[in-house]
Amino acid sequence: MVVMTVLSISAAAVIILRGPVGRAWARRIEGTAAPDAELAQRVEELETRLLAAEQVEGRLAEVEERLDFAERLLTGDKKAAQVQGER
Repeated sequence: MVVMTVLSISAAAVIILRGPVGRAWARRIEGTAAPDAELAQRVEELETRLLAAEQVEGRLAEVEERLDFAERLLTGDKKAAQVQGER
């Protein structure tokens, strides 16, 4: 009875491990995974979006610098006008 149980469990284990589950475990242990086309496309799309966001960030920094410069010019003009008005 024990021998039959061990043989049955062994046969079931061999069938399971030689199937897709066993191959998936083997790839996981090896550290390689089957390439997923949808996942690769998604990663490429996200990289494109990241590049676009970085470009927008650069343009925003340039606009902020221009705004700061314009504010300094306007503030400087008001101070100069106030000094000339006091004379």
